[in-house]
Amino acid sequence: MTITVAITAEAMARRIASTIDPLFMLVDGWRDVLEAQLAAASGANAADLDPVVAALVRPALDDPRGLITGAGFVAAPGFLNDAPWHLAWWLSGTNTFRAAPDAGVRRLDAVSDPDSEQFRDYTTLEWWRVPARTGTRHLTGPYVDYLCTDDYTVTITTPVTVGGELVGLVGTDAYVARLEQELLPVLRESGHPCTLVNASGRIVASSDPRRATGALLRLEGLAEVLAPLHEGTGSTEVAALAGGQTVVPCGDTSLALVVEA
Repeated sequence: MTITVAITAEAMARRIASTIDPLFMLVDGWRDVLEAQLAAASGANAADLDPVVAALVRPALDDPRGLITGAGFVAAPGFLNDAPWHLAWWLSGTNTFRAAPDAGVRRLDAVSDPDSEQFRDYTTLEWWRVPARTGTRHLTGPYVDYLCTDDYTVTITTPVTVGGELVGLVGTDAYVARLEQELLPVLRESGHPCTLVNASGRIVASSDPRRATGALLRLEGLAEVLAPLHEGTGSTEVAALAGGQTVVPCGDTSLALVVEA
């Protein structure tokens, strides 16, 4: 029974990775373009950079079949000469955050004045802190994103560096509900309760209705198994927990599939 479950779970994990990997590849491609652009520029200004970011992310946001609801660049504080704090972030037509009835792709109206009561120091948030610390891409969530979506969201971010210095992050948001539409049919195929978790053990989607999205999956030994994913060192090993569950990393996505026998 254990071998059968593990083989099935590995196949499911590959299919889940094939759904999420394109989002990582999209963000990595944006990073490469921005790093080349910024390395060649004589100075860094929001007025010059914003059109470049918009041209990068708009095609993906315009795609009605796409999974993403927001995307853009967030500058390291003080990097841009004309904007000490700056988000160059756009929202898709499927993003309902403060949207007009006929809203298409539009720019996020972010507060960048530190003296404003609505200002939020984004460097304290997980989607900034973790990739800034590890130097590698990171998937945050599910969490309720009060800044860009006002709904359960996952955010993928990766560092943008110039000359070895962190100058900002590029990333994208996806609604969890939209991801569930893609992933739940896969999770239900095995006939066993299956739960997809992030590197912190937080539930992204589950075929078990008792497993709520955004809650922590509390299983003995799970945190230790997920530790390499959380630290960005990766893991390709299938692991068995004391309670009989099988844990399978989903490629390079930092997600893991937990299958109960």
